[in-house]
Amino acid sequence: MSSLVSIRTDDDLLGQFSLLAEATGRSRSFLINQAMREFIEREAWQIAAIQKALEEADAGDFATDEEIAALDAKWGYHAG
Repeated sequence: MSSLVSIRTDDDLLGQFSLLAEATGRSRSFLINQAMREFIEREAWQIAAIQKALEEADAGDFATDEEIAALDAKWGYHAG
C-alpha cells in the first residue's frame, strides 16, 4: 500500500532529485522514498544506541580504567 504525501521543498533540492532520477533511470518518487528509508534507518539506529547507552549509564555500567587504557593503546590517543 502506498499513500500520497505532499511536502514543501526548495527548487534546488527537487531539481537535484530530478537530475539523479534521469541519470539513474529511476523515478523521482523512488529516489525520495529511498532517501527517506535510509534517513529513518540511520536515525532509528542512532536513537536505539543512545537509549542503550542511557540504560547502561543508569545501571552504573561504565568503562573501567583498564578498558579505557585498552582503547588508548588500540587507537593511540588518550580517550579518558
